[in-house]
Amino acid sequence: MTDKFDKSPSDNPPPGETVSPSPVPAGGPEAIKAIPVSHYGRWASGIIVLALLAALVYAFSQGNIQWHTVGDQLFVSSVVQGAGRTLLISVLSMIVGVVLGIVLAVMRLSKNPVTSGVAWLYIWFFRGTPVYVQLLLWFNLALIFPVLNLGPIYKDEMTDVMTPFMCALLGLGLNEAAYMAEICRAGLLAVDEGQTEASHALGMSHTKTLRRIVIPQAMRVIVPPTGNEFINLLKTSSLVVAVTYNELLRSTSVIGSTSYAVMEMLFVASIWYLVMTSVFSVFQYYLERYYARGSSRSLPKTPWQKIKANVLVLGSGRGKG
Repeated sequence: MTDKFDKSPSDNPPPGETVSPSPVPAGGPEAIKAIPVSHYGRWASGIIVLALLAALVYAFSQGNIQWHTVGDQLFVSSVVQGAGRTLLISVLSMIVGVVLGIVLAVMRLSKNPVTSGVAWLYIWFFRGTPVYVQLLLWFNLALIFPVLNLGPIYKDEMTDVMTPFMCALLGLGLNEAAYMAEICRAGLLAVDEGQTEASHALGMSHTKTLRRIVIPQAMRVIVPPTGNEFINLLKTSSLVVAVTYNELLRSTSVIGSTSYAVMEMLFVASIWYLVMTSVFSVFQYYLERYYARGSSRSLPKTPWQKIKANVLVLGSGRGKG
């Protein structure tokens, strides 16, 4: 039963007349035509940027640079070996930095004032002094300690102990540990305290709680800046030329000084650094995606998935056409 107030008198047709429904197009309602807004500023800025880029490329092409030398020297054995040493010292230094950084982060969060104070002092010193200075300190350590004497365990001249490789490893690894300590500390603090309290209520020890509860959840926060730190470390490794470690930059510099192709060999080194950082950037992307599974409802598509989806869309469009 309908209410008398549902319709107004004007809505009712006069007696004896019928109301015909409004005509509907045979193909359905007409589609709305959306006219995009023109952005002339974007086109103008894009043209300006492309013009500046073209001018920069033209300037380099007209310079006194033998570009064929870059291609000829790109895969020379000494350059390839130097790139391998750069990768080796970067990976080992990062391992030292991550392991020691986790220890320092736990020490910083400790309620023991001595432990926390020592960790703070370490971070303060290594973050407050340049890496180049730290490398030189390790390289000239024999001026302070001529002999490394560990009693019956080990004894040798400091000059024999502090090889270029050891100086580079200590200089980069210990410096990286200071930054990784702050990254790990931020990740540990990002985990809710209720997780720790619940694990302690279940009878788990502090070490077991860190290993099984806190650290796995903190990895989501720790991994992105850690990847950035490794890429930065890979580039910072060029400073170990100060301790005569024969890495990529030193290998290219030796060839450049003997063949008078200084700029060409710097371009060779830049290409190798770009390749290595690009490869590890891809690894970092997939590692971040792996640890984001527990926090994101839907993971972002990988580049391959985006390409595959675009190919399928184009294929379906051609099929309909």
